[in-house]
Formats: sequence, C-alpha cells, structure tokens
Amino acid sequence: MKTLKTAVCAAALLAVGALGASAQNTTLRIQTHYAPETVSGQLAQQYFDDVMEMSNGEITIEAFFSSSVVKSVETFDAAATGILDCDMTGGGYQTGKNSAFQFVGDIMGGYDTPYQQLSWLYFGGGREAAAPLYNKYGMELIGWWVYGQESFASSKPIEKVADFKDWKFRSPPGMETKIFEKLGAKPIVMDFTEIFTALETGIIDGADASGLANNVGLGLYDIVKYANFPGFHSMPSDHLACNKAVFDAMPAHHQKIMKVAMEALALRTALTFEKKNAEAAAQLRAQGVTLSQWAPEELQKFRNAAQATWPEFADTPEAKDLVEAHLSYLKQLGLVSE
Repeated sequence: MKTLKTAVCAAALLAVGALGASAQNTTLRIQTHYAPETVSGQLAQQYFDDVMEMSNGEITIEAFFSSSVVKSVETFDAAATGILDCDMTGGGYQTGKNSAFQFVGDIMGGYDTPYQQLSWLYFGGGREAAAPLYNKYGMELIGWWVYGQESFASSKPIEKVADFKDWKFRSPPGMETKIFEKLGAKPIVMDFTEIFTALETGIIDGADASGLANNVGLGLYDIVKYANFPGFHSMPSDHLACNKAVFDAMPAHHQKIMKVAMEALALRTALTFEKKNAEAAAQLRAQGVTLSQWAPEELQKFRNAAQATWPEFADTPEAKDLVEAHLSYLKQLGLVSE
C-alpha cells in the first residue's frame, strides 16, 4: 500500500512539473513601420492581441509602431542583434544586404492579387526557398501579410508610362529604383516615416507609400490630389521575421500560435483591403482627388520593364533560387509565358 501511495505521489509531482514546464512565458519586442492609426497598423495590433489571447497570456508582445525604436530599414538588424526580437516591416528593406530580399519583399510586375502571392509562399515553394535566406542572417520567417496592389500619391496626373518622365517620387530601396529610372522617373529613397513631410515641403512630387487606404490614413491626399486605382506596380509582402535563437527557444505551441496567427492575419489583411481600398476610392473622388485607371497596354509596358529587371537582381545564389521559384509558379498561373 505504501508503495502504491509513493507511486501516486511521484506521478502527481511529475504531472505538476510537466505543467510548470509547459507554462513557459515568452515576451517579444516587435517593431512595425506602420502608424497605429493606419489600416495596417490596426491589423498588426489585432495580430498581437490574437497571439496573446490564444496563448492564454503566455506570450506577451511589446509593440512599437511607426519605427519608433530604429528606422524601418534597420528593424531587421535590430531584431537579429537583440535590440528587438521581431521585425514586422518587409524584406524589401534588406536588398542592400542580399538582393534575394527583393524577391521576398516585392517582386514587382508579377502577381495580380495577394491571394496568388500568398499561395506561392505557402503552396508554391516560396517558404522553402525563403527560409535559408532568413536563416543566413540569424532570422526566422514567421509569415507574410499582403494588402494588395499599391497606389501612388502625386501632385500631377499619373495616367501612363510617359507621365513618369522627370517625376520625383519617394521609392523604397531596391529594384523599384532601377525599374522607374528606366521609365524616366527620378526615384528618391527615403524612410517610410519621412514621406508626409517630403511631400508637404515639395522635396518630392509623389510617393510610392502603400495601398490607397493606408495612404489616406497617412494623410497623403490632404497634400496631393492625384492617385491611381486600382494599383499595379507594387504589391509588397510585409513579413514577420524573428530572431532565430529567440524563436527556436520558444515552446513549440508558442511557435505554432505565431505562425497560424500570421496565416489568419494574411487572409484578414487581403479581405480588409478589398473593402477599405474601395471605400477610400469613393471618399477620395468625393473630395476631388483624381484617380486614374491604367489602360492594359500601359500596364504591359510596366510589366515588361519590371520583368526585364529581375535578372539584374538575381546576382546571388539565394536570389537565383527565389526567382526560379517565382517564375515556375507564375508560369503555372499563366502570368508569365513559357
């Protein structure tokens, strides 16, 4: 009897120990470049709330909006070196580190919808192609959220390729600058947080900032009165990438919560912007902002210029692998000819 009691007590102690071990807490410092009042900023906050709630409080997230700790382009390195834990900006900011990041950040002139781009990541070999790139720099790709095609903000009409001639506009770093230089524009690379002031002071004539609804949230059309909608030139994949050592040390169920919540955020983002961009377009037209829809032949001119630039950026093994993965999937979708 004594032996039985001893065994029962031992089992109970083991159970308590197991429960204690499973209740490990995770605290993450995550920075995004989005302002909290933008649509994307609100969606990011919902992701943080979802993760904390689904983990029953085991995961705590300290969120930093509007690149308040370091500049947007520095977020990735800040996470990799431990100043932050996770980067919630986008791979396109890291093209100076490795041109392969262009092809996880914004392929440009490739996919038509966020659903196509997300399907490449999850079902078209994208995650497998991208993981080694992130791991090389001490980071783990958790997932993407894609809000769809971006629209310009401009002080003059942007209705066709010829309108790019001598147009000074804010551009993110990377391949976009090369494409638009070929089309006659004058791209100026600057941080996301500097766009409003640069437009207000006339340093730039326009900006490639974000989707139409986010641009409204940033107040860009309070300054300039021209845009294009629907967008066509850029569909960036915002990412969540975390310090690999930090992520690897997290319990498996915390990792799973982070990744599955990103899939939910991706769908929620695509669906939200379908609605928000349409609402923003109606609002802007009512306010006297001119929205231009590009003709198919003008869109093809841009696609041709963009796709001709891809090989110029496929100059590392990782970039070549990613371009091949994209092209293979784009051919399946019928978006690139054989």
